[in-house]
Amino acid sequence: MDVPDGLRYTDEHEWLRRGEDGSVRIGITDYAQDALGDIVFVELPEAGAVVVAGQACGEVESTKSVSELFAPVSGTVTARNDGLEAAPETVNGDPYGEGWMFEVRPDDDGAVDALHDAAAYRALTDG
Repeated sequence: MDVPDGLRYTDEHEWLRRGEDGSVRIGITDYAQDALGDIVFVELPEAGAVVVAGQACGEVESTKSVSELFAPVSGTVTARNDGLEAAPETVNGDPYGEGWMFEVRPDDDGAVDALHDAAAYRALTDG
């Protein structure tokens, strides 16, 4: 499984990448997309929505199952990847790039730092 360095990861198999403006881009990991199988539908939070860490804020539907998408940090949604409506399979092909899901301006920058680094996430998924 691909686990890029420089990102933060959650136990729910989401990744976070810091932007220069203080926002974080969020998606699901290669591990998650592989476990889900072919993704056929993605429901994302709207820009301007307030999300709370650990609470569901969307859905990912695959040919195998439907999984909730959890907010990894609390904050305000600043952007969403509307391209996934027409092409949800992009998540399978490029989970860390074009398959990103939404961006949040975190209420607490320290919450991002408290998440797993790549080495800790690799240990989580290898075990």
